[in-house]
Amino acid sequence: MSNAPALIEAARQGDETALRLLLEDCQPDLRRIARSQCASSADADDAVQESLWLVYRRIGALRTVGSFGAWMFSIVRRECQRLMRGMRGTVELPAEDHPVFAYYTTPGLHIDLAAAIQSLPEKYREAIVLRDFEEYSITEMAASLRLTRAAVKSRIHRGRQMIREYLED
Repeated sequence: MSNAPALIEAARQGDETALRLLLEDCQPDLRRIARSQCASSADADDAVQESLWLVYRRIGALRTVGSFGAWMFSIVRRECQRLMRGMRGTVELPAEDHPVFAYYTTPGLHIDLAAAIQSLPEKYREAIVLRDFEEYSITEMAASLRLTRAAVKSRIHRGRQMIREYLED
């Protein structure tokens, strides 16, 4: 999320025009994150809309301009989690053309892979999604998650190990 710091600061200070421009500018990033975090495209669309509304209402609470990307990510992630909890046991798997499954051609593997990723504890799922699907660098992940590089690497390793164990069963 490479929004101009001046635009973010102006939005924080209450500039409505800057806020509208910022929301328009960050919408593609929100959609990309929501698609990787939500169970269905409909949930992703709902999460994006709710996230935009929350940013609109709470931009003044943003502590620093530099934390805008991490702040946006956390808002979208929480919205996707809220929608998942609302499903109350019903699971709608991502479509076969979802980018998560672009490299897997084995029939049925996408279902197993989606289930494996969804079964991960949140901290490992978040690390796997950021690294393998969002293609964040270790340094970017450390900054976004407020962890050390070693902790990030550990979460990625453990998450991948848990996925392997899940798929082997």
